[in-house]
Amino acid sequence: MKPPFALGLREAAAAITTGTLSSVDLVASCLDRIRLWESRVQAWVHLDEAGALRAARAADRRRGAQSSRVDALPGIPVGIKDIIDVAGMPTRMGSPIYADHWPRASARLVERLARSGAIPLGKAVTTEFAFMAPSRTRNPWNAAHTPGGSSSGSAAAVACGMVPAALGTQTNGSVIRPAAFCGVVGYKPGKGRISIE
Repeated sequence: MKPPFALGLREAAAAITTGTLSSVDLVASCLDRIRLWESRVQAWVHLDEAGALRAARAADRRRGAQSSRVDALPGIPVGIKDIIDVAGMPTRMGSPIYADHWPRASARLVERLARSGAIPLGKAVTTEFAFMAPSRTRNPWNAAHTPGGSSSGSAAAVACGMVPAALGTQTNGSVIRPAAFCGVVGYKPGKGRISIE
């Protein structure tokens, strides 16, 4: 069997749903992977390890209690691009101007993910204001190559098994380009399908 960090999103959700994997074990495996790769890849600007483990324990308790709740993403850790607000985490937008910006509420997309059972693990590096300035993130397969932008941290984190999924944003190619450069699937839904609030 693959180690938990190596499971794709659907595989991890299925393993947790069937009870062959706990959310705590998945989150712990992802955190171990981050410790192994982060100094080389630099995909994260903020991690909430304690909060993610607390949420994973709560997800496991819900499943153990035979809850009637059916989660699409049962205790799955997810990276959030650092221009998307998460309550309790900074949103720095890749800029020193927002170094101390802590939003009071999560973006609607993050709220929807949480309702589906997902656990925001932390904020993934973005290019400054999701625009042209390169980020510090490195391509996990060749540090001399770009990971692409602007969702660079999100793509690199998924590529090296730090999380099974991560959010990005795209106006032009800011999700699909870094996904392609890092060798993972990137998906941009049609306009109006996801709230931009």
